[in-house]
Amino acid sequence: MNLELLKELTEATGVPSREERVRSIVARELKPLCDEVSIDALGNVIGHKKGNGLRLMLAAHMDEIGFLVNHVEDEGFLRIDPVGGFDPKTLIAQRVTVHTDSGDLPGIIGTKPVHILTDEERKKPVELSALFVDLGLPADKVKKKVRLGDFVTLEQDFKQVGDLVSCKAMDDRVGVFVMIEALRKLKRPKADIYAVATVQEEVGLRGAKASAFTIHPDVGIALDVTVASDVPGAKKQEHCTRLGGGAAIKIRDSSSIAHPKIVRALRGLAEKKKIPHQMEILSRGGTDAGPMQLERGGAAVGAISIPTRYLHSVVEAAHRKDIQACVDLLAAFIEIAHEVDYSL
Repeated sequence: MNLELLKELTEATGVPSREERVRSIVARELKPLCDEVSIDALGNVIGHKKGNGLRLMLAAHMDEIGFLVNHVEDEGFLRIDPVGGFDPKTLIAQRVTVHTDSGDLPGIIGTKPVHILTDEERKKPVELSALFVDLGLPADKVKKKVRLGDFVTLEQDFKQVGDLVSCKAMDDRVGVFVMIEALRKLKRPKADIYAVATVQEEVGLRGAKASAFTIHPDVGIALDVTVASDVPGAKKQEHCTRLGGGAAIKIRDSSSIAHPKIVRALRGLAEKKKIPHQMEILSRGGTDAGPMQLERGGAAVGAISIPTRYLHSVVEAAHRKDIQACVDLLAAFIEIAHEVDYSL
């Protein structure tokens, strides 16, 4: 497994609508694997590997949660507006990068020191509105360099931690990685394959909606992370998935219900080829499968998920064996996708 590519993808930066740094990596990797690679008006990267008959769309999103600068204080501190969902308590004392036209600036997320909080303030949960970015620069320099709308990303290096890999933006660069590596494994696929690295998923599944309308797939498979709550304090019924349990075959989430024959095909392949797997029902959260399922006349969709702990934080963590299982299962499905009976 090419962990150097996963490191490059996860350490690249790109909040919704500003995915250009990730897009260049994905386009580079897809070009030798596809007959055509294009970028649509929204910024989705679409790799087309020509085949006959069945139009199969794969989708994994490139964007990561982050912020936009929405105010510069007189003292030079920046106020930020979230692009995607955050748990504010995970943000205190984190390092960030502010991306400006004149270059990237390192910064620190700060808040009012605990030593001067009132008793009432100590009892309140952390609110995003209380946070700010400190660039360590005089106010006049900040105002010259930073503009409203400059995007801000969390800062964290890719690390191997035991059997896990951890970084910011594992959601969903690991899905992009799985898609690319599965294409690399293919031998004799017959389906007409569209591999799409989508944009703006974190703000409403927008890239998948636009690309699915263009492609009009018969079948769609989303590749995304899913919740692994197999940690102390969580009940077993709350785990959803567990790290080391293999590729997660989605049954439903809040954006889609997987086509039963795709679920059956994925499970059958995993059992036949002895690919570690587990079944997934995600009560909150959706994927690019949702818009693929509903565009135009609709499509048969499913999803292969990568179990991940600590989602929407800078230490998102996935198990290397689960990632490989997802690559193996996706490649196996692509090879036989044209043989599945999708009728209801």
